[in-house]
Amino acid sequence: MLDSHVQSDRITEILEAHKGLEGPLLPILHAIQEAFGYVPDTAIPQIAAALMLSKAEVHGVISFYHDFRSAPAGRHVLKLCRAEACQTVGADAVADRIKAALGIDWHETTADGRVTLEPVFCLGLCACGPAAMVDGRLVGRCDEGVLAEVAK
Repeated sequence: MLDSHVQSDRITEILEAHKGLEGPLLPILHAIQEAFGYVPDTAIPQIAAALMLSKAEVHGVISFYHDFRSAPAGRHVLKLCRAEACQTVGADAVADRIKAALGIDWHETTADGRVTLEPVFCLGLCACGPAAMVDGRLVGRCDEGVLAEVAK
């Protein structure tokens, strides 16, 4: 965990780097998440003040977009496709079995910090569904065996 002053200084650097950019909120949030692995709650007032937005507006954008995290992700991120094409070939059943095996629900991380489970809506592997992404690597025709990928 970073010292709060170091974290605040890094957020200030990110805000400065995006100064003058039209519509800077999303690029700023992406940069902060890239820097820390999530968007810390302590960043919200800093971002709001810099962009002359309310804290509620900043929080609303963070909570609207599922890619933004408010807590660090696990060592592995498992994204399962929730789109209709994957649902028609059994994605819901695979997701249920994976959630049960991990003991977590969507947007949660296992107690040991090993896996974060996230839903995504189309990975572009519609012909190879159900689809998943493990640590940025696409996996087609996945089943609960995809858990072996995150066990490594």
